[in-house]
Parts: sequence; structure tokens; C-alpha cells
Amino acid sequence: MGGVLRAEPVWVETFTGLRIDRFARLVKVVRERGGNGPGGGRPWCLPLPDRVLLVAVYYRTSLTMRQLAPLFGISPATVCRVIQRLRPLLALESTPRPVADVERLWIVDGMLIPVRDRSVAASSRSYRFSANVQVIVDADTRLVVASARPAPGNKADAHVWRESDLPAKAVGTTVIADGACLGTGLIVPHRRRAGRPLLRGQEEDNAEHRRVRARVEHTFARMKNWKILRDCRQRGDGLHHAVQAIATMHNLALTG
Repeated sequence: MGGVLRAEPVWVETFTGLRIDRFARLVKVVRERGGNGPGGGRPWCLPLPDRVLLVAVYYRTSLTMRQLAPLFGISPATVCRVIQRLRPLLALESTPRPVADVERLWIVDGMLIPVRDRSVAASSRSYRFSANVQVIVDADTRLVVASARPAPGNKADAHVWRESDLPAKAVGTTVIADGACLGTGLIVPHRRRAGRPLLRGQEEDNAEHRRVRARVEHTFARMKNWKILRDCRQRGDGLHHAVQAIATMHNLALTG
């Protein structure tokens, strides 16, 4: 049975947002990480570019494996094996440390993602079982710098930040956050207190803080064009791998 989708420009651009040359760079990274190695059984029935596209289609559309199988002319079991094999290889590359004499501004915020796996989720303020994923974005380039492993959605952003590996990655860099991260050492807005209105300079600081921090919300909105981040059915490390892979493709699209 032949498939409909192949790693051709029209499908690549539709499902990854990448030009074909950028997609080729992504495939090269996956190949260098061992993506063309054996799958634990028979040889792969799809070439590596088609397999990378399959994972992208899965993340973009959130179709089930039974729905994806006829699109690529393979069995649902093979779809599952391809996703399981390649998803960790699409992980976000480590961002080089900023040059000492170059001042960088990073923004961190938590992205609530509905997820079916109760072991990594909890009922959050949206009354859905969600996971809280802390993400750092570069304020100038809008590139995703790093993302932490998912935490239950009912945990406060400040707690998730402290328990993650992000503080170590942000050492020596100016990082701003919203008021939920008060007491973490991050730059947060001035707080209004009862009977003590903010001074004019503080109001102006807060307005500028909101203007800059909006960039991380815009990045989240673009990332959530990948429907798996609206309702993730993956279990275990599946959500973490999905966020990392989507961040990788988001960065490649911006640098194109």
C-alpha cells in the first residue's frame, strides 16, 4: 500500500513550517544522532526524511497512529516504532553560553499543557489535567533557549523553576518572569500593596516589563500551532520530547 505523504517541499512546509533546506538540516542532525540506525527488527520501510516528517505530522495534527498509517503507507505498529525511535533525537540543542561582553535578556514562563498521563499531570486552575512546562525564550531573537521537564500543572511556577535545571543554565544571564516567580531571584514586576499605590516610575517599569514579556506568550502561541501541545496523549517522557522537538523546529523556522 502506497502512502500519500512524502518529504517533498509542499508537505514539509505545511507540517513543519520549514523550508526544504532547513528540513534537510534537521534530518542531518537526526542522522548524526543515530536516527538511521536499526529499529530493533526489520530494516525501516521509510527513508529517514519521511520518518522525520511522520513525527512532525504526528505533533502538528495529533492524529492517532491508526490515522497516520495509511497516509505513509505503513502499519500503525510501524508508526509507533518510528515515533518512539525518533522523538528523543529531535531534542533541542544546548544553547551556547552568552559571550561575556554581550548582554542577553531571557524570558521564562510556564506553559500549561493538557495531558492524559496522570503520572505527570494534575488538575490545574483550568480544571483539566495539565502539566506545567517551564520554557526560556531569548527576548531579542524569540528563539527557545531551553525547556524543563514537565511538572504537575497544580505546582506554582516559582516551585517548578527552583526544582528544574533551568536556574543552572541561566547563571550569569538576566532573566525576567511574571509575578508568580516572586522570591526566585528573577526580575518580576513591582507588586501593588494595599494602601500603597505604585510610584510613577514603578508603573513605567511594569509597562515595559509587560511589553517585553509578551514575547514569550507570542512564542507559546506559535508553538501551540502543534496540536499535541493542546492535548497530549503521550505517556512518560512523551510530552518532554514533544516540547523539545517543537522548540527545535520553531528555532529552525525563525533562523531560516
